Amino acid sequence: MKPTVSIEYCPKCGWMLRAAYMAQELLTTFTDDVKGVLLEPSETSGSYIIRINDQVIFDRKTAGRFPEIKELKQLVRDQVNPEKSLGHSDKK
Repeated sequence: MKPTVSIEYCPKCGWMLRAAYMAQELLTTFTDDVKGVLLEPSETSGSYIIRINDQVIFDRKTAGRFPEIKELKQLVRDQVNPEKSLGHSDKK
């Protein structure tokens, strides 16, 4: 079964647009690799956590920043399809 990516974001911080943008980028890049991307408004203030199924792959509080889209695509790719080329988003 294909994995589901979830983006838990703080609606009070105004991060829904950022989460939606990242979801769009992931859905475009991983059309055949993921079941979908779930946007989850968080009850926790300042929350911005990205998971694949139940595994956290990025937490804004831990990292002290938001992920770059290139970095996020690499993190997702490494979990859902390690052989996939990301073209210009791949590390050199």
